[in-house]
Amino acid sequence: NERAAVLAEAAAMKKLAVDYLHPEVGVTSVDGAAFGRNYFSRASAPDVEDAELANERAAVLAEAAAMKKLAVDYLHPEVGVTSVDGAAFGRNYFSRASAPDVEDAELANERAAVL
Repeated sequence: NERAAVLAEAAAMKKLAVDYLHPEVGVTSVDGAAFGRNYFSRASAPDVEDAELANERAAVLAEAAAMKKLAVDYLHPEVGVTSVDGAAFGRNYFSRASAPDVEDAELANERAAVL
């Protein structure tokens, strides 16, 4: 009788060791008392997120999106800068139609040599 109790205890310990060392096997249970009701993720559960947490989450996500945009702009300079803000455009004083003509140094040296 004592031998059967020792063998049963050893078998139970072996089963526990196998369950611990092989978590990929999973848990199988057919006992009706082992099942419970989840009151937090059921379809009729009320939403428990308050406004302050939602605002903080939105701010964090907006900041993360801005940081991602800056990182992409920094890591990919070949993309270039696109701007549609009217205040971001400047006036080009050198290649406008009313700009005075400026001759380059080579042309000026050639003109001085001819004269």
